[in-house]
Amino acid sequence: MRLLQYGLIGLIGFSLAGCDTFGTKKTPTQTVKPREPVIAIALGGGGAKGFAHIGVLKVLESHGIKPKIVTGTSAGSFVGSIYASGKTPYQMQQLALTLKESDLRDLTLSSQGFVVGQKLQNYINQNVANKPIEKFPIRFAAVATRLDNGKRTDFIKGNAGQAVRASCSIPNVFVPATIGGVKYVDGGLVSPIPVETAKDMGADIVIAVDISARPAGNKPTSMWGLLDQTINIMGQQSINKELSAATVVIQPKVGHLGTLDLSSSNEAILEGEKAAQLKIKAIETAITNFKKSPAALAPPPRAKF
Repeated sequence: MRLLQYGLIGLIGFSLAGCDTFGTKKTPTQTVKPREPVIAIALGGGGAKGFAHIGVLKVLESHGIKPKIVTGTSAGSFVGSIYASGKTPYQMQQLALTLKESDLRDLTLSSQGFVVGQKLQNYINQNVANKPIEKFPIRFAAVATRLDNGKRTDFIKGNAGQAVRASCSIPNVFVPATIGGVKYVDGGLVSPIPVETAKDMGADIVIAVDISARPAGNKPTSMWGLLDQTINIMGQQSINKELSAATVVIQPKVGHLGTLDLSSSNEAILEGEKAAQLKIKAIETAITNFKKSPAALAPPPRAKF
């Protein structure tokens, strides 16, 4: 009988061991592992100066930083589309060093512009293996401007070459690109460095690459230089707004390079490498800080598209 009493007491004690003082059953504490941030890179426009983007991508990848989202405006869409399609920065460097003006130039007599843009479209499609944007291994958006209402358009699917052509269609230089019956021109008119697009796509951290020409008393010596500086003056407010929303800003020193000077590709790439190297610590700090933040314990941001 005494043994039975002791057994009952022990059973009751064992049951209470799983409860707190108020009789609530304890549950094991679960540790939630912080997730990796969704990193995006937003590549701005600037003609041949856009080769600097390749140098930036080379350095990022050498430090194990590979964006999950790539957004590009104008020259940024040109470089960004090829990268997002799966080519390495080193493969892109070889493309840049062999690119000739005749690969992209198709002149025409038109009141809307004197460059058709079909060759540019074909060049992109050839180098992305004719994959539509939605089939790229890295999520990508080419940013253009609707000519009829001036609104930003983010191309995240469909013909990659066509989207890049639209994004690069400088008004009065390129004939506007027509997609689905709508005419589009250069994305730099509304989004010179597409940081906002990257955030809309669900980025936690946005690395912005700014290759725009800053008006600083420099006198353009050619029509293209004048056009480049004019576009940047007009878009300065938009540039500042986009950059203020970025996590880290990389600004290669390419202002002295010609907008159409394809022969300066190697110099532009080197400037991109140098500028990116100076920002690696800031990017790594941003990643570390994110992992310590409450956002790292929550699901990734819901993309708007």
